[in-house]
Amino acid sequence: MRQNQKQKENDGKAVVDVPLLADFKSLDHQNAQTGASFTGSIFNISTTMIGAGIMSIPATMKVLGIVPGFVLILVVAFFVEVTVEFLLRYTHSGESNTYAGMAAESFGRFGSVTVQICVVITNLGCLIIYFIIVGDVLCGTESDGTVHLGVLQEWFGVHWWNSRAYALLFIAVFVMLPLVMLRRVDSLKHSSAVSILLAVFFVAVSSAMAIYALFKGKTQKLRLFPDFSQVSVFDLFTTIPVFVTGFGFHVNVHPIRAELGKASDMKPAVRISIVICIAIYFAIGFFGYLLFGDSIVADMLVNFDQNSDSTVGQILNDIVRLSYAVHLLLVYPVMNFSLRVNIDELLFPKKPDLASDTTRFVSMTCVLLALTYIVAIAVPNIWYFFQFMGSTTIVCLSFIFPGAIILRDVHGISTRGDKIIAILVIILALVTSIIAISTNLSGSET
Repeated sequence: MRQNQKQKENDGKAVVDVPLLADFKSLDHQNAQTGASFTGSIFNISTTMIGAGIMSIPATMKVLGIVPGFVLILVVAFFVEVTVEFLLRYTHSGESNTYAGMAAESFGRFGSVTVQICVVITNLGCLIIYFIIVGDVLCGTESDGTVHLGVLQEWFGVHWWNSRAYALLFIAVFVMLPLVMLRRVDSLKHSSAVSILLAVFFVAVSSAMAIYALFKGKTQKLRLFPDFSQVSVFDLFTTIPVFVTGFGFHVNVHPIRAELGKASDMKPAVRISIVICIAIYFAIGFFGYLLFGDSIVADMLVNFDQNSDSTVGQILNDIVRLSYAVHLLLVYPVMNFSLRVNIDELLFPKKPDLASDTTRFVSMTCVLLALTYIVAIAVPNIWYFFQFMGSTTIVCLSFIFPGAIILRDVHGISTRGDKIIAILVIILALVTSIIAISTNLSGSET
């Protein structure tokens, strides 16, 4: 239950009274019987990490080479596990059960508002990207003068009803709306499980196609290390936001933890989810690059839109594209959950819990769904925005804010090692983000 934030005087200083966990902790025993399951939490965490970002992982292999690409996946995964552990430790020691509330404990109202704004920008951007990718798969797109037909247009020809606007409207009303109307994140565990299975299926089919192409001699030679005749050292930094965006699930740490039957299960659930995602990232990076070589584009799904030598090959192409489109549709409600909660906390800090207010819940849900639909129709391509988002708001939520909370250490629980890691994480995040943004800006101007 969210309590009103109040200003209190404590030792002459103004302290923000953030949402309390007293009631949450007192219900631990009851939640052990009625709370979310451990397996469901793994599905929800993994679903958040296996989003649109993995479509760009094969393209990072083209820039980095196989060996540095795999090493970078492990490095980012390690820092993600460390920073999530930071958040869980301070949530357990403090009185807040939200990311914004934890920031308020350390940095006051400014900290909580900053976190909420970053969450809103990040999640809203991701949801728009999901809609755009689904529209590309179903209705086609145009890139550099080349028209790529969507699955619906390949099957039925070009009609008004399978245009982007009408197809996405059908998806929004009959698929997305029922899912986003669910009021508990644990209610999404079954759709999240299906989403993970679809992602695994996508990787399996892509891998099989790559192995088949290898035996047919149709694959290109893999590049183990960067080819500096084609890329610069600074170009290597533009790949980091892709991995940060993929692994970045920090905004859903608190909603998922709050519904767990045992809060202590959150840490092993996170570690298992990270291992699952590392395996999927490895597989899709290697086999995607093996299948398409240097012709790979930022959105690998576009590479599947090509004439096949056989009917079976064309069917496989369509299956791969559709499976991942459905996967993104099932990721959407999980990302929408934390977006909706943070907007509500930002706009209505004194109102009761969002799920208990039907009018506010339904109206906010419908407005957010309509907004993502309209922007996805109006904006044809936001991949550059996707890169910049991974270099700014997501890197703040995943690395900079958790590191800053450790350094602030309002509860006095940070060790010397924690602070050294926090400083290292912040420096690496700032340096790589600045270089990535600068390189993208200079590239867009040429």
